[in-house]
Amino acid sequence: MQYDVVIVGAGQGGGAAAIQLRQQGFTGTVAMIGRESEPPYERPPLSKEYLLGEKTFERLYIRPPEFWASKQIDLLLGCEVTALDPKAQCVTLHDGRSVGYGDLIWATGGDPRRVMIPGAELAGVHAVRTRADADAILGELPGVERVVVIGGGYIGLEAAAVLRKLGKEVTLLEVLPRVLARVAGPQLSAFYEAEHRAHGVDLRTETGVEAILGVGTVSGVRLADGSEIACQMVIVGIGVIPAVGPLLSAGAAGGNGVDVDELCRTSLPHVYAIGDCAAHTNAFADGAIIRLESVQNANDQATTAVKAILGGSDPYKATPWFWSNQYDLKLQTVGVSTGYDAEIVRGDPATRSFSVIYLRQGQIIAVDAVNMIKDYVQARKLVEEGAVIAEADLADAGRPLKELDRL
Repeated sequence: MQYDVVIVGAGQGGGAAAIQLRQQGFTGTVAMIGRESEPPYERPPLSKEYLLGEKTFERLYIRPPEFWASKQIDLLLGCEVTALDPKAQCVTLHDGRSVGYGDLIWATGGDPRRVMIPGAELAGVHAVRTRADADAILGELPGVERVVVIGGGYIGLEAAAVLRKLGKEVTLLEVLPRVLARVAGPQLSAFYEAEHRAHGVDLRTETGVEAILGVGTVSGVRLADGSEIACQMVIVGIGVIPAVGPLLSAGAAGGNGVDVDELCRTSLPHVYAIGDCAAHTNAFADGAIIRLESVQNANDQATTAVKAILGGSDPYKATPWFWSNQYDLKLQTVGVSTGYDAEIVRGDPATRSFSVIYLRQGQIIAVDAVNMIKDYVQARKLVEEGAVIAEADLADAGRPLKELDRL
């Protein structure tokens, strides 16, 4: 098989790249290779609306299944790329077939990081990354009363919120001193810890897990202090490992992901990478090399890579934004708070509607807005400008952000 463009990964980024190729007028042959049997679908709702039963899976498709054939995009589903030959410009699939490419877009995202403790392979231990993961959880839930969630990041917190809504007893364990420690400041962490406890979650920080207990299936967990918690299900949400093995084995530069330049090009000729797996220099992170695990990043890097393949040279410089839904709380984030040296709370967290503004050397670098859509919308420009505004003005929730004077 030979194609002008091959996209490895049939998720958000891969789907966006295929759509962009056709929207930009590309008439060559296109194939998208995906490990799952499903055409591209949205992953964020898996840990929220889909688990709750508020959305059917059909509503998660990025485009109706028949769309891809109508645009002459071949879907090679249930296939995994195991090797890449940059000189021959081809990839090898798990069944030995070879697929040649003119240009390659690597959009594989990441695989859930496994918890490396005894019992991790027991039935009843789950991640939340794919439809199969979510369906397995849903299939077991009727016989489950108690769930232990390992990890206090967004996936863990969202899963805990959903499980409480479904009436399950939930214990959430975070090994660090606070939840969301890698992505937010102490003020937001404290707020979400209090919220989850108020909703009945037994949330414990600075708590390590020594083993998952059970014979064949989960019956509990043993903590680092030797105590045990009975449960019938464990959900692990401790981050992802970028799925870039074949790229790195083929000689691509990278480590935590695969390195890409401002046009999403890897160090291999005719090979691009986008989305969760692409490590790039980001101006919003003070020029640090980072990976952004977000729908926004996948979509925007897809556009950048496609334009580059078609001869353009528009660098990736999109403003990062994220969201998380827990209970009736909508968290919206703009910017990247990495390296902040001050955080300002705007509004009263007790009202469950407030913002946290992050500064670095006086400049606004990120804003977390909880049930504060207006702040989120108006903060975007301030983050893009790196605006400097008096801290007392920023803390005054009675004044719209867009009306504040710059220093």
